[in-house]
Amino acid sequence: MNISVKGEYALQAIFDLTVNSGHGPVKIADIAKRQKIPQKFLELILAGLKQGGFVESRRGAEGGYLLARPAAQIAVGEVLRHVEGQRLSGATTRRKADNPFADLWNQVDKAISAVVDQTTFLDLAQTWKDRQARYVPNWDI
Repeated sequence: MNISVKGEYALQAIFDLTVNSGHGPVKIADIAKRQKIPQKFLELILAGLKQGGFVESRRGAEGGYLLARPAAQIAVGEVLRHVEGQRLSGATTRRKADNPFADLWNQVDKAISAVVDQTTFLDLAQTWKDRQARYVPNWDI
């Protein structure tokens, strides 16, 4: 599976909006800083995600970006397909059908698609939060 930098940044932006939802619109500068994404590039990515119906924007001093749908209704695969195009895989497109590995790579592509299509941003946020909670140092003596 080949994911471009643009695809990776789009996932990071949606993830950031997921974990920072509930506090109103999130400013582009804040997402860019937290996720270490160049702000100008992020502006283009968010414009594309807005066209895809993943985010919405608010204008004004208190403006910014919000998820257009609940995080539980946005699958990772859905965002990747929007940003990267319909195919998530690269293995089968590079190999000829008469290749002895063609069936194997088709199965790999299907498995990857199944994982990203069944994983929502809410799932990612909950897993991340749980992982972060496990590694909180205990300074009690």
